[in-house]
Amino acid sequence: MELPAAGIYQLLVHLPEAATVRVGALGSISFAAGYYVYTGSARRCLPQRVARHRARVKALRWHIDYLTVLAEVVAVRAEPLTPGRRDQECAAHRALAATTGVGEPVRGFGASDCRCRSHLVHLGTTADRWPATG
Repeated sequence: MELPAAGIYQLLVHLPEAATVRVGALGSISFAAGYYVYTGSARRCLPQRVARHRARVKALRWHIDYLTVLAEVVAVRAEPLTPGRRDQECAAHRALAATTGVGEPVRGFGASDCRCRSHLVHLGTTADRWPATG
């Protein structure tokens, strides 16, 4: 899949075993094993951002970095930014959370610059709840 230069993205991440991780200012977080979806955005250089998230060795800058040093990014979805739409990232996350019907396990994760509870959902032990692209 070719990624747009800028846009909203969702990472399907698999954490093979439970882990407790110190996530910057959020503190120590316990993550259950399983699949997670993180929603983010990049105003430029989206392919490079996704490549960075896939890397296991990196400086820890964003909340998702703390998870992806332990977990594998197994799939990516992206859509271009819509000019003038400031809530696109939050809307994509809310739509996913509503569709999957599962919880947002970490308050504030990836959502430090908006009013969302989180931009991370835990799908459980399978990725079946991640809706098919269509």
